[in-house]
Amino acid sequence: MNTGGAEGATPGRRTQITVLLVDDEPMVCAHLRTILGAADDLQVVAEAHDGAAGVEAVVRYRPHVVLMDLRMPGVDGLAAIERIAALRSPPAVVALTTFDADEYVIRALRAGAAGFLLKSTPPEDLAQLVRVAADGHTVMSAAATMRLVGTATGRASDRDRTRTLLGGLTERETQVLASLGQGLSNAQIARRLHLSEATVKGHVSRLLDKLGCANRTQAGLIARDANLH
Repeated sequence: MNTGGAEGATPGRRTQITVLLVDDEPMVCAHLRTILGAADDLQVVAEAHDGAAGVEAVVRYRPHVVLMDLRMPGVDGLAAIERIAALRSPPAVVALTTFDADEYVIRALRAGAAGFLLKSTPPEDLAQLVRVAADGHTVMSAAATMRLVGTATGRASDRDRTRTLLGGLTERETQVLASLGQGLSNAQIARRLHLSEATVKGHVSRLLDKLGCANRTQAGLIARDANLH
């Protein structure tokens, strides 16, 4: 594991967004470090080249965002995401992939990833997408989400599970869930439903609890599975 020589910022007092890079290709890490290093508010605090080292780096550096390659030898990205999601106050983990709609990506999202980025993401977009992930939002295009859900839906067991989960929601929670399925932020949901952002935040927190979701990305997938609008 190669480190950047800086500790993660103290939670709640963020002056910079700290980022951990996990990829078995050092050249990929070097490329990402160069791009992110050009932004004043982003700091790459460490690199790791397999999933196990990535989990260790999360514990040591407490980054705000982890960019995680999915396909690595040894402990792969999927297993690492599952381990990180089980930690107390885990960071936002964004899966890095070459393919934008396969079962492996779906499994990563269900394991706790906050979204995914293609390795071909333009450099000018990458920094802003890291900021979006750090703020707790889904990092995924609407078109990519639709392709993923198209791959994931159709199984009877999934449909039955979705119906059971939705049956325990209030009408307002269902409305908030539908908005999450469209990738809306708390501020956008508040404007749509004429609520305060604090109220929306409370609804989202309860939704994640009821649905057993690690983050709003997983909840959004459930909303799309159920075809909520």
